[in-house]
Amino acid sequence: MELTDRKEISVRFGEVDSMSIVWHGNYIKYFEDGRESFGAKYNLGYLDVKRHRVMIPIVKVTCDYKKPLVYGDTAIVETRFVNSDAAKILFEYSIYRKSDLELMATGTSMQVFLTPDHELLLTAPEFFIGWKKKWGIV
Repeated sequence: MELTDRKEISVRFGEVDSMSIVWHGNYIKYFEDGRESFGAKYNLGYLDVKRHRVMIPIVKVTCDYKKPLVYGDTAIVETRFVNSDAAKILFEYSIYRKSDLELMATGTSMQVFLTPDHELLLTAPEFFIGWKKKWGIV
């Protein structure tokens, strides 16, 4: 089963650079918006995870820029969960311009599980395994 979420984002004036295009770092923020929307839809938000006394920091992110978004555009951030047997959370992203569904950027992110003392968990926590079972991933 593929778990996917789509979120619309309006490009604000403060997100563009002197060339009137979205500053490259804001695409990473759009990925974050996508993860938050995904988490709300599938009960895997940061507060959901925190209730299990686990932290999930980003340890890797990639972004491939295809075409620029500009002020006034509405973007659609598509966030897809990528299953892994390892103790990590992987997402893939596609950002489209809503007006014509043109692909503007793609990317990935990787999060790991840490204890409250910042110790790396080498196996997936029980709540995450249960979450995967709930959504038919394992």
